[in-house]
Amino acid sequence: MATPAANPLISDRDVEFLLYEVLNVEALCALPAFAEHSRETFDMVLQATRRFARTRLYPSYRAIDANPPALADGEVHVHSQLKELYRGIVDLGLLTASRPEAVGGQELPMAVFTVATTYLMAANLSAYGYVGLTLGAAHLIEAFGDDSLQRTFMTPMYEGRWTGTMALTEPQAGSSLADIVTTATPTGAGHYLIRGNKIFISGGEHDLAENIVHLTLARIDGAPQGSRGISLFAVPKRRPGAGGLVDNDVHAAGLIHKIGWRGLPSMAMSYGENRDCHGWLIGAPHRGLAHMFQMMNEARIMVGANGVSTASVAYHESVEYARTRPQGRPLGNKDPAAPQIPIIEHADVRRMLLRQKAIVEGGLLVVVATAQYADLAAHAETEAERARAQLLLDLLTPVAKSFPAEKGFESNALALQVHGGYGYSSEYLPEAWLRDQKLNSIHEGTTGIHSMDLLGRKVLGSAGAALAALGEVVGEAILGARAAGVDTAWCEALSAALGEVATATQSLGALGDPAAMLRHSVDYLDMVATAVVAWSWLRRATAAHAGLDRSDADGDFYSGQLAAAQYWFATEVPRIGMLAERCRDNDDAYERMRADWF
Repeated sequence: MATPAANPLISDRDVEFLLYEVLNVEALCALPAFAEHSRETFDMVLQATRRFARTRLYPSYRAIDANPPALADGEVHVHSQLKELYRGIVDLGLLTASRPEAVGGQELPMAVFTVATTYLMAANLSAYGYVGLTLGAAHLIEAFGDDSLQRTFMTPMYEGRWTGTMALTEPQAGSSLADIVTTATPTGAGHYLIRGNKIFISGGEHDLAENIVHLTLARIDGAPQGSRGISLFAVPKRRPGAGGLVDNDVHAAGLIHKIGWRGLPSMAMSYGENRDCHGWLIGAPHRGLAHMFQMMNEARIMVGANGVSTASVAYHESVEYARTRPQGRPLGNKDPAAPQIPIIEHADVRRMLLRQKAIVEGGLLVVVATAQYADLAAHAETEAERARAQLLLDLLTPVAKSFPAEKGFESNALALQVHGGYGYSSEYLPEAWLRDQKLNSIHEGTTGIHSMDLLGRKVLGSAGAALAALGEVVGEAILGARAAGVDTAWCEALSAALGEVATATQSLGALGDPAAMLRHSVDYLDMVATAVVAWSWLRRATAAHAGLDRSDADGDFYSGQLAAAQYWFATEVPRIGMLAERCRDNDDAYERMRADWF
């Protein structure tokens, strides 16, 4: 097994390449919002987070995975190391790093912030989860809460004294949020009485901080049915009272025993068993789901970063193992006395490693580019630039969430395979990361839900404007690639792939029947994601060509980029035509299937 020092978690050289040679994030510093920053400040944040991740978070991973939280007498006790680790992440300043100075932040671009957090996620994603959830919850109060709510709840959350959750799911509703039944009864005293049950609430109960604030969806008495009647409330575990914090009648009803993410408890929560659970309305009544989508969309990008990070740490572990594990001899060498060779010399092992590299590094660019569009959607100079960035952010979010989760699981499985029989044991870490990775395709919306969101809302719902915006930026990338001397066949293949996506979209849009249009939405998401990652690899190849032209001092790195790009265009891009045909043919086999036929 590779030691912590041998596993970089995320490649520093790839991060430098991605930020400064591919995405040119330094250009963001020309915008007023980021004028106080420079490459120097970006690198300071990256250095601090990667150092903490490697020296403190990663060495704790195995012990925390092996000793999950325990529920006793209504209280959840997490691993003893987590308190110190949580405080260490808070002390890095990450809770407010991306927030404006008005709330104590540094206004760090989301692109840089997202890259920095991938080191922490790769090292110990459960430990970072408390911070990621708290940041999203506090930002929600910052965006929609009044001054009183911000003082009461947001400030201690940004300070790390309190943590936050998102409490959406209910046992009877699952992902169908329109069917939630938790109630909120007005009191006339500035708060509501909340009553109901929530399930799968990450970080819903623990002993890390003095308080937990649940951002909770509920229905005000008499509200309309469906999603239009949902409101958003801040429901603290302990509410402010005359003499300090007092218990607030929200309790842990059960602890979910997860196969992965074992350091972050997933809870069933009960509100108002004694009819004394106070909640405070955030934003407008009946607008709770719309408000919550801010946190949900941020969390979806965070899930994508989790997926990339979990695949990355396993990829680097398998590379190190393949370099140091001797087994077998070259093909054709029958001499039993000949020395064994490292398994990385076997072609099939290199195949598996290259596929991992293509998924990890291609996915990382998708996630960080999506975060960069969030920066531009909020802060670009012109309204037209902000509008185009918003279209791209909306379009890419389901891709950035789902691709790293689905393909990341495949990448993690390959890491285990590279380890052979050792991989299929708890003595080596790949099996634990494989368990962790699976959750990413489930939480914050399953892949099926995101596929319907992509096709139904983001593409057809924008009357094709989002897909047109994607076509523009990909077209610009193709022009840049041609000018840089990138293989013409790759440029032509990506251009043809965009044409396949467009014709498939037109065919689906012409059906008129929503059920028929969405029948192959998962295939549609796979098709678009494969094309988006091809765009990512074309961008990487363009920068790699430029790097080789400048100097051959970094030739191995740039050559590896070009080999991975070649792999993606040779093995994955041809699938786009097949997926497009499947969408156009719109086979109805699984829609026709009846329950009793199974």
